[in-house]
Amino acid sequence: MCAHEHHPNKPNLLLSVLQNKCPRCRTGKLYKHSNPYNLKNFMEMKTYCDVCGQPSEPETGFYFGTGYVSYALSVAISVASFIAWWVLIGLSINDNRLFWWIGGNAVLLLLMQPLLMRLSRIIWLSFFVYYDRNWYTDKIVHG
Repeated sequence: MCAHEHHPNKPNLLLSVLQNKCPRCRTGKLYKHSNPYNLKNFMEMKTYCDVCGQPSEPETGFYFGTGYVSYALSVAISVASFIAWWVLIGLSINDNRLFWWIGGNAVLLLLMQPLLMRLSRIIWLSFFVYYDRNWYTDKIVHG
């Protein structure tokens, strides 16, 4: 079977990242539980992708770098919420609107933290594991 017969279209990278899919095949789910707000086990990842066999942790300590990704995502969300606040509500030094944004942004980031943690792991893994159109026949190359 040819690669184009098995997977005629390359799955979208952004959609596969947002859906917590394996970066190698972009179809297998990497987290054991789909609910990111099940705080007891929301970060449990499968050892290997069910579809292509890609290890979810290529080496020990692999995910230490996700702090940088999580930080960048938090800054992006904060900038977006600041611009939205500025456009919709406005800012002034004569009242407390800026402090209300700071408090609201802190609550927003706190509520989004489980999503950001999961997303940062998938983004980090996607930096190092690339899509393989022939994942069903190619062997996994360990770095």
